[in-house]
Amino acid sequence: MSGFVEKPEPEQVPGLVHLHTGKVRDLYRNEAGDLVMVATDRMSAYDWVLPSPIPDKGKVLTQLSLWWFDQLKDLIPNHVISQELPAGAPADWAGRTLICQSLDMVPVEAVARGYLTGSGLVEYNASRTVCGLALPEGLEDGSELPAPIFTPATKAEVGEHDENVSYEEVARQVGADTAAALRQATLAVYGRARDIARERGIILADTKFEFGFDKDGTLILADEVLTPDSSRFWPADQWQPGRAQPSYDKQFVRDWLTGSSGWDRKSEEPPPALPDEVVAATRAKYIEAYELLTGTSWNL
Repeated sequence: MSGFVEKPEPEQVPGLVHLHTGKVRDLYRNEAGDLVMVATDRMSAYDWVLPSPIPDKGKVLTQLSLWWFDQLKDLIPNHVISQELPAGAPADWAGRTLICQSLDMVPVEAVARGYLTGSGLVEYNASRTVCGLALPEGLEDGSELPAPIFTPATKAEVGEHDENVSYEEVARQVGADTAAALRQATLAVYGRARDIARERGIILADTKFEFGFDKDGTLILADEVLTPDSSRFWPADQWQPGRAQPSYDKQFVRDWLTGSSGWDRKSEEPPPALPDEVVAATRAKYIEAYELLTGTSWNL
């Protein structure tokens, strides 16, 4: 069992039709047919949406995504139309709302890995592969891979777990041309972002993207991009293979849940509320990632 510990009711805004309540984002459609994407302060971990929000998280995800879209615009177009707040929307939507193109989304989590950890490490330890790709012997938690790899996953509903799949399975599901385009775009964007992050003292260990096609059949980068929710960011000066790495992402929350909280993630019980100190420390991690990457102070 998993999902929302406490599922929120969507905001009712004149002129907007509520489409979906996701783990973090609420989606609406406006009268022009565009997508209105609102990043909330919800925190998810282990397929649960936790009862404790992280203040400013939605704004950090939105503003960092916008910064990255700007860094990547010569590589691939993105779905953002504007940041204009819809008429009648709650004031607290400011800074965390995007008006976006409505796309034909590809039902694949496009994951790039430059380092071995997480579910990739689990598979590697069992078979020396990740998503069916053979890797050399001798790698350990946090090892840099010989080259970045494309390791797709299926997109799961809230409360369900994304499942890693092979490239061949993606090609079977969405077609060979789309699979090839996803792989090329994913690795190109990861390579650019990895180099930018490295210049700022951050290792981009892995990340996931979502893509869709516009009405002209152009592949578009969508959703959030290169945030602490969708990526693993490690401080480069503390990188040490063979152990869990310090991070600027929600690993802090995961570690508390599986450690001192006493919660059993394999049980049917929902996770507990986060203590104030964990909420504050997580907020600080997200803001630190934003400031290190963008080189600007957080002032929203």
